[in-house]
Parts: sequence; structure tokens; C-alpha cells
Amino acid sequence: MNKQSGIHYLREHREAGSNKPVPAEVTRIRDTVVAGLGDLLQGAFDAVDDSLFELANNARSNNEQNRYFEAMREIRIKRKGVERHFQNTVAQYFANPPHTGPLQEETASRQASADTLSLVGNDDLEEQVALNAMITKAKAHFQGPLLQLQTRFSQVYPGATEESPVNPMAPEHLCSAFTEAIQALEIQIRERLILLKQFDRYVVSNLGMLLDEANRILIQAGVIPNFRYHGKTGQQQSSQDAHQETENRQSSVTSGTSGQSGAVFEQIRQMLALQRANAGIPPRSTNPNVRVVGDSELASLLNSLPLSVTRQDQQNLSDGEPVTVDLRQLVRQLIAQQADRGDGRKPELNEVDEDLINLVSMLFEFILDDYNLSAPVQVLISRLQIPILKVVIRDKSFFSQATHPARRLLNSLARAGIGWSTSDEKAKDKLYGQIHNIVQRILNEFDGDIELFETLNQEFERFLERENRKASLVEQRTRESERGRIKSQAAQQTVDNLLRQKVSRYKLPQPIHDILMNGWSRVMFLAYLRDDVEHRWNATIKVVDDLIWCLHPHQEDEERDQWVRVVPGLLKALRAGLEEVSYNSSRLDEMMGQLKHELAEAFRTNAAIEARQDSPEDPEAEETAAVHQTAVERQQELEDAAVSEYVAQIESIEIGNWVEFRLVNGASFRCKLSAIIEEADCFVFVNRMGLKVIEKTRIELAHEMRRGRLTLLEQGALIDRALDAVVGSLRSKTA
Repeated sequence: MNKQSGIHYLREHREAGSNKPVPAEVTRIRDTVVAGLGDLLQGAFDAVDDSLFELANNARSNNEQNRYFEAMREIRIKRKGVERHFQNTVAQYFANPPHTGPLQEETASRQASADTLSLVGNDDLEEQVALNAMITKAKAHFQGPLLQLQTRFSQVYPGATEESPVNPMAPEHLCSAFTEAIQALEIQIRERLILLKQFDRYVVSNLGMLLDEANRILIQAGVIPNFRYHGKTGQQQSSQDAHQETENRQSSVTSGTSGQSGAVFEQIRQMLALQRANAGIPPRSTNPNVRVVGDSELASLLNSLPLSVTRQDQQNLSDGEPVTVDLRQLVRQLIAQQADRGDGRKPELNEVDEDLINLVSMLFEFILDDYNLSAPVQVLISRLQIPILKVVIRDKSFFSQATHPARRLLNSLARAGIGWSTSDEKAKDKLYGQIHNIVQRILNEFDGDIELFETLNQEFERFLERENRKASLVEQRTRESERGRIKSQAAQQTVDNLLRQKVSRYKLPQPIHDILMNGWSRVMFLAYLRDDVEHRWNATIKVVDDLIWCLHPHQEDEERDQWVRVVPGLLKALRAGLEEVSYNSSRLDEMMGQLKHELAEAFRTNAAIEARQDSPEDPEAEETAAVHQTAVERQQELEDAAVSEYVAQIESIEIGNWVEFRLVNGASFRCKLSAIIEEADCFVFVNRMGLKVIEKTRIELAHEMRRGRLTLLEQGALIDRALDAVVGSLRSKTA
């Protein structure tokens, strides 16, 4: 265990918190919490180190790789100081606990106003959003223990009140201590977000055991052993009621985190209202001849739809084209059937329900036109128009709350099916079967209970986790295999080119030529692959240069003396290298004998290896070749200029992004970018199962994109993309 964490630093923590007397019952909690947080923080830093190493390993360029390695080095060097700062700050919270509760929330809301956020830099805003999400999730997950602990701490600390309670272990305080501690790290926003993510995963998400232990210690000390929360009215409230009150308050916080979705929904409603006003349609409530149909009545009407309308052919849900349902016309017909009530008033929808129906219609219009959705998933999701309409009428938070169960399920289905190609065999595909069954269950079982979508989403996420785990293993093996294969190809090509270049200059004796091309080339190949570790590549090249030099004529005494010194080491290096690559032993002795003979003959007779000279070409032929070469180069320049703008788009593709290739024969397939091997300028793509399907260079991909045979697929949440498209469409109509 790192000596910095746990009990080894409790003395320092006590000193840090000694500015103010700490209540006796809190001292034990402080020591336990500080030690526990230190251990959890170790796991977070270890995970950060692994994440940065993996990112560096998959980096697309040397600059990007160096950036991750520099961040890793920076964090390793300052890790102990960050841990010490964090633990000391937490210990200080127990001596001088910051206030929490409504007052702080109001202050935070004022600080997070639109005017203020507009002044915050993008990096700071990203970090703040990540922190807010982390804190909100922790409060929701541990709301019961946090409420009890806050109430007990407020009883223990003399300065605490019901209006201004305290809790040194509140998630916002712990997150604040951590962000303060990591200010010393000189890293960029991406690495900082990785750090926050692992802090959330390893520390904040595991606060439960520390909160429970703190509550247990206070209960043993007799601090509110039977928890009952006293509200502002002075009435006592049971712990169950208090828990429910906190849950309701947390729901409002959660809905606040979905403010962006809610703002989009309100923007859409305003534009729809503007369309009605421009069309001269009066508000429903001001027309005495109109009877507004309520939500419950509309939901009942939708439930009364015949099975033939709500359900399709259950055996072939994804066959054929996507189903198009005119929801507006369908609802009008249902309402028209209820027109005769005897009061002479015409039944109409209220404006909110009408907006919701219009929005669902526009949503599915986008889905049916969305090229990013694979065809089978598009057909399956199109079957859910009426069930989603029922959901929206019963629960209007579908569009305003990003975590709505039905919305999450639709996003999960679209995300999981992005890798499908039209050539896939659906009958044998487990993922297809799972999505098909989900749609079938919704059509058969949905009776208005939204919990069905939550249950199905949880089952689907568990299924995806299992499938993704298997695919990830296959993809990792594929990636490693391709890296090895491509590196081997690059090594062989480098060796062949270098030897061909050196050997082509001279007319070498045949034995020498055979030794270099059929024997020593293997040694050079192995040295190239191991150069990062053994650094022998340059030594193998020097052997080739020395051998060729020894075959040259040497008349000066100094050169002949050098020849005598070089040859024994040269012969020893050649034999050792060939033995290392397991060259045929009997053949090796024969080759070495021939080599010694050639070297001795060259030294004795002072013979020269002849330099190769190309025969002079016909001047007219040379001129024609030059003209032809110029034309080729000019054509290549035009091609390079044409694809330059597409190369920038290729650079934007990240590991894990999905693309679609279209072949010349009209067929198409979808695949995911698994690896970018910079030394070979190679992009490796795999299918959903993690198996390699194609590899291309950067320029080849740019040419494919220029010809319209490569499409980058959008992978954002389906509903979010649909809402953005709807807003854009309405804005153009109301402009």
C-alpha cells in the first residue's frame, strides 16, 4: 500500500484539522474516512495511469502519444502531493465543516446563470459540467445515508442549524477538495476529465460504505439513534417521509440537469404556437364551442385502438419498408368517434397534447429518414410510433428528460444497431433477435406502465455488456495481430529496399549476393522488429557496408591494415547473426567458406568489384519518358489537390467511430475504426464482432470519400439528434 494513504498520515491529518476543537465522536469518523478515501484514491490514480497508457498506445500521431505520456509522467510525479492535499483538505472539513443545504444551492444557481456561464472558458465549463453530474448522481444514489448523516452532524456541531446544516462528507465538498488538489497538475482538459471520471468511478461511487460507517459511529455515540427528520414547521417526520422528500427534491435537481432537453422542448412548443397564431387558430380555452379532450380520455382512446393498428405481423417485424403512421389523422379519427356528447361542442385536443403529437410525428419522420440508422433497426423502431405516442401522452417528460426510460431504450437500440449491414443474416444474429424481441414485447405488453421500458432497457444493457465484452476481446486480438503483421510487412519492405539499393550498385560475386539477400536479410528483419529494445538495426547495416568495403581494392598500407582488422570481426558478426536466425548449419559452413575465399581473393589480387553502369538511353526515348513523367506528376498533383480537403475529414475520425463503405457493385457494409497504425499509415476497420473487414491508408480513405463511397456515421443519441433536426426544420418554417 502506498504509505501516503490510510493510517500512516493520520497524525498529519489531525494537525491539519487542529485549528478548531473537533467533537470527540467526530474524530473517529475523520480518521476512518480519511484512511478510506486514501485507499479509494489509489485505485482512481492507478486507473488513470492505465487509461492514459491505453490512449497513448492507440494514439494516431507521435504528438498525441507524447501528450499522453507527458500527462502520465506529470501525474505520477505529483500524485503523492495531490493525495496528501486531498486528504488534508478532507480532514480540515471535519474541523471547520462548510455549510450545505438550500442556501448553498441558491448561491450555486446564481453562480451558474447564463450570463455567468457565458464568461466561463470552454475547458472550465466542461470540467464544471462533469463535476455537477458527478455530484448530482452521488446525491441521488446516497440520498438516504446523506440525509441521516447531515442531520446527525448538524446535531453534533454547535454552529449548525436546520436552516444551515453541515456535512463534511457531502459529495460537493469531497469533489471540491479533489479539484483543489489537482490544480497543481499541468495537464490539458481531456486528461483532467479522465482524472475526474476515475475519481467518480473509484471514490465518489464507493462513498456508501464510508457514509454507513459514519452513521454507525454516530448511532453508537447516541446521536439520533432513531432517525426522525424535523422540518421547518416543527412537526416530526418519519425517516421514510424524509427519504421521500429528499427523493422529490432530488428529482427536481435531476430535471434541472436535463435543462438543455427541456429548453429544446420549450423552444419547439413556442415555434408551434407561433405557427398556430400565424394560421389564425385561437387558443382552445377561449372557444366556447370547443370541448378540450383531457389526457386520461386521450390515453383511453389510444388504448382502444384495434390490435391490427397497434401491432404488426409479429413474425416479420423488420421485413419490408419502415411503417409510416399518420398520428395526427389517427388521433383526429379517434376524437371524431367521441363527438356526440349531447352538448353540441366539438371535441379538440388541448394545445400541449397537440404539440406532443406533432412532435412525435416529426420525431419519427426524422427516424425514417435518418441514414445513420441501419435498415433493420430503422424498420423495427418504426413499429413503435403508437406505443411512444401512448408514452408521451401519459408522461410528458419524454422530451424534456434525457433519462426517460423510453427515450434511453430508443437511444440504446439505435446505438447498438449502428454496425448492421444489409448483408447480415438476421436469423442468425443474436443482437437482431434481442432487438426484435424488445419491439415485440412493447407491442404485446405495453399497457401504459413506463416501467416496462426501464425493465427492457436494463435487460438490453446487460445483453450488450456481455456481447461487447466478447467483441472487445476479439477486436483486441485483431488489433494486435494487425499491428504485428503490418509492422512485419514494413520491416521486410525496409530491409528489401535497403539491400536492393546497396547491392544494385555493384556486380557482387554470387556467393556474396546470396549471403546478403538470402541469409543476412533475415538478421536485418529481426533487428528492425527488435530495434526499440535491442538497438541493433544500425549495426546490421554496418555489416553490409563493411562487407562491400572489404571487396573494394585497397592499395594504401593504412587501408590494408584496416582491412586486416575489420575482416575477423565481420566474419564473426556474420556467423553469429546467421546462427541466431537458425540458418541451416551445413549450408552456413559452406557459405562462410565461400565468403572467406572471396575476401581473401579480393585482398590478394587487389581486385575490384565492378560498379554497375546503366547503358545510355536513346535521347529521344529519354525526352519522351521525361514528358510522360511530367504528365504523370501533373496528374498526381491534381489528384492530391482534389483530396486534400477530404484528408482533413479523415483526420477527424477517431478510434471507435463507425463508417459505411459502398462498393462499385452497389453493395455496402458498415465497420468500426479499430486501430490507426501511424508507422504504416494504415487504418484498420472491424465489424461488430471485432473481426477485420478492411484496411486503408489515409489517402485511400480520402479518395473513397471524394468518390462518395465512404460515409462517416453520426453516433450521437438518436432522440437528441432528432430534436435538433426538428428545431432546425421549424426554425426555417417560422423564419
